[in-house]
Order: sequence, then structure tokens, then C-alpha cells
Amino acid sequence: MPTPLRVAIIGTGPSGFYAAEHLLKLHPGVEIDLFDRLPTPFGLVRGGVAPDHQKIKSVTRVYERIATNPAVRFFGNVTLGTDVSRDDLLRHYHGVIYAVGAATDRNLGIPGEELAGSHAATDFVGWFNGHPDYCDRSFDLSQSSVAVIGMGNVAVDVVRVLARTPEELQTTDIADYALEALRASQVRDIYMIGRRGPVQGAFTNPELKELGEMAGADILVRAADLELDPGSQAALASGDDKTPEKNLATLRLFAARPRTGKPRTIHLRFLLSPIELKGAGRVEQIELGHNRLVQSPKGDLKAESTGERETLPAGLVFRSVGYLGVALPGVAFDPKRGVIPNAEGRVLAAGGTPSQGEYVAGWIKRGPSGVIGTNKPDAVETSDALLSDYGEGRLTAPAAADRDAITGLLAERGVRMVSWQDWQRLDALERARGEPMGRPRLKFTRIEEMLEALDGGTRVKG
Repeated sequence: MPTPLRVAIIGTGPSGFYAAEHLLKLHPGVEIDLFDRLPTPFGLVRGGVAPDHQKIKSVTRVYERIATNPAVRFFGNVTLGTDVSRDDLLRHYHGVIYAVGAATDRNLGIPGEELAGSHAATDFVGWFNGHPDYCDRSFDLSQSSVAVIGMGNVAVDVVRVLARTPEELQTTDIADYALEALRASQVRDIYMIGRRGPVQGAFTNPELKELGEMAGADILVRAADLELDPGSQAALASGDDKTPEKNLATLRLFAARPRTGKPRTIHLRFLLSPIELKGAGRVEQIELGHNRLVQSPKGDLKAESTGERETLPAGLVFRSVGYLGVALPGVAFDPKRGVIPNAEGRVLAAGGTPSQGEYVAGWIKRGPSGVIGTNKPDAVETSDALLSDYGEGRLTAPAAADRDAITGLLAERGVRMVSWQDWQRLDALERARGEPMGRPRLKFTRIEEMLEALDGGTRVKG
């Protein structure tokens, strides 16, 4: 009897679940195992979406329906390279899809970046979301002035959480320790800094508008920063994407708005590049270079220094200039781009040849771009490639024919696997912990706490 198509998906964020959904739809006999190094599923939806955006997190209901399909199993608390190897996976499955996202930030590459008070935005986002990797980080919120470098939605999330009042945050699922730290925050001025102009801002319009709706923060935009160069005017006139036009209209409304005396101010600054972080042992100032936009030989607009500089006070700096993927043990990787090299989702080995049975989806495939929904067509492309290879006989049947062989292997190694039923118990416990405080949940922020809640004691992973 032939072995049913078996697929392992490494990572249970949006791209992993969308890949599973498409495989189930097109190949009803498929057997899918979802692996995550954390005991909890959902990737950046749980650990990256800001706590004041609960509506966005409701997408997990779709993922829950996928996970409860009898053909799908969840293996939480299982780390690739420690608990299970790439070779183990290729012995147990026809195909493996790596959907691990992008785990770190790009550096600015400027002097002073190593000073205390200089942080990656991902560290702060993970911290306030209660991600186990970041729960022990600390941020000096006694500083009055903060600079956020970047103009994407992650930068907006950082600015918005810094600007929220404790009353706004206390009804969210923000980590309890972060809520207390932000309650005592002395931050008064928050500078969001972009190297290009308002037309090139990577934020979406709803995210931008929200910055003008803060209960405890005014927003300040300089009218002069909204005067467009010819290249930006042309881009605005010719683009099919209406987002830049909407953003510009919103920014113009902000520029015309007077301050109302709220305790905090959000400053949106354009055409500025960080040159150096300065301070005696910790960040105290950020030196910025002024830019103008020029057309490159490829036709796009690039920031070019004018030679003018200015210095802003900043006791805390967050860089948000792009996520960067991290290599997986034994898996091909392009360190420059921070992705797994691939062709339409097929992993490419040295020499550019497809690696049999290996696939990639999401940010680790294409780089960190788009919103949650962008991962769906990306995952569909990858899943279609896998199904095409299977249908044309290019995939080798698993050497371990028994579907439960992988469970046995992990048990032999002493791995405390977390099942979907375990996660449902954790989910119910978190919700119950938050209910008395009127919060959607109070998260467990340490893996040991999660296992303690499930077992009454932790076990050491093998």
C-alpha cells in the first residue's frame, strides 16, 4: 500500500498555516505535521501583532480550523537542529516546508549603534507581546525622548505602544510586566524617522491614521516635509497603488492640526538618515543627515545626502529598518538577503539545483514584506510546487513508513512535545487569567511556565 503524502511544516505562523490549508484543499489524503520551537502556535500573530490590535489577531480562528483537521498534527516545543534534524525530517516525510519567518532586525551600520539604549524594534515588540525570547529584556523608559528609525508598520506599532496611555493598554493582552513598565514611562517625545519622503512611507493608511487618534499624544508633521520633489509627484500621479496618495492626504491633515497639550508628542520626520548615535556609555543624541530624493539608473527614487545635519535628543533608539531571516541548521541559506534561496518555493542547493523534498514559504522565502494576508498567495505557490513534484514522481517516499515514527523518535530523545490539545488548555488558562482584569488573556511568557501549567512540573528537553 503506497504511503500517503506526508508533509512537515516548520513554523506555525500565517505562511505555515496557509500552506497547510492549501495542501488539505487540493490533496485530501495528505498528512501534515506542524512543528514549532515554542509551545504556542501562530508565530508573529501572537508574538508580533501589537496588543492593541486584537481584531487582527482574530485571524487565528482560521488557523484553529486548519489545526483541528484530523489530517493535521501539532508538535510544539520542538526545535529544528536540537530536537529533530533536517535529515530526520527528510526520512519521515515526502516534503518539508520551512516557514520560520525572519527572526531578527537589520543593523543600521552606524557608529554608536552598540551603545546602551540602542535596540532592535523586534526586541521591543517581542518584549511587550510576552514572547519567551524577549521577556527578560529591559528598556529604559525613564528617558523623555525616543527615536524610532523606520517608516513601516512595525515602526508605527512601536511608536503607538510608546504613545498609548496605561488605560488604553490595560484592556489588551500586552505582557503584564510591559504594562507595568509602560505605566511608569517618562517618554514625552517620540520621533519616527524615515530616510525618504512621505510618498515612500511603507506604513498602511489605517496604521498611519491611528497615530493621529492617540488619547494621550499629539502628532506633529512639518508642512515643509510634505513638499514633493518632481520624482515623488510623478510616482504619485502614475501609481496604481492609492496608499501613498491616501497617506499624503492624512499627513497634510496632521500638519494642519494644532497641538492640544497632550502629555506626549509624536514627531513624524522625513528625508533624514541616522549618521551616528552619541553618548557617554549610553545613547543621548542621534545625529541625522538631511536627504534629497534622486532618480537612480533603474528609475526608482533614492535618498542622497544634502550634506546638512542636525542632532536630536534621544535616550532610547529603536531601529526598524527591516527584519532579517536566520539560517536553519543544515538548510541552504543566503546570508546577504536573509532568506533560503529558492525558485517558486523550491529550496535551491549549492549550484542552484532544487533540493529534493525541501520547500520554503513566507518571509524566509521572499524577505520581510507585506501584511499577514500577503503570505497566502506566497504559501499557495509553494504548496503547488510541492504537489506538482509529488504528482510527477519527483519526491521519495519516507524511509520511516509509520506515521507515528516521528512521535516515537522525539519521545526517545526525551522531548516534551506540546500537542494541539495541550495548546488549547494553555489558551483556556491564559484567557481565564485575564478575565478578572477585563483583558482578553494574560499570557504565559516563559516556556517553563507553560510546561509547568500543563504538567505541574517541567522536563528537560533532550
